Amino acid sequence: MTQPLALVLYEKLLPGSRVVNLLQDLNYRVQSINDPGMLIKCAEQGKPMVVLADLEPSRNNICAIIGQLKENPATRHLPVIAFSGDTPSELKEAARSAGVTLLVTEAAVVGHLPQLLDQALQVE
Repeated sequence: MTQPLALVLYEKLLPGSRVVNLLQDLNYRVQSINDPGMLIKCAEQGKPMVVLADLEPSRNNICAIIGQLKENPATRHLPVIAFSGDTPSELKEAARSAGVTLLVTEAAVVGHLPQLLDQALQVE
């Protein structure tokens, strides 16, 4: 059986590297993306099962990039689990508007990743 692919978009080493390691422990192939501008191209080419994105990079509007991912006919079906530290309400609203499937804290994504994946991958 082929391992499913997960794309992980992050700039901060922690928790990004922990998420990558946890996904590998769950038998996912993982492609780390450090350049948010590459997310859509990587998603189109790699055909991932899920995207995980840190919403708190230093230089980019990740919500806008997720919005583009969700508007793209080739990638709109992808579930997106977004995580951040203490998320301001404006960022939460922007993430929901962009089409994020689940928005969780950094602690939750590290502590409950299997359950979050199950929830995000449910077919409705």
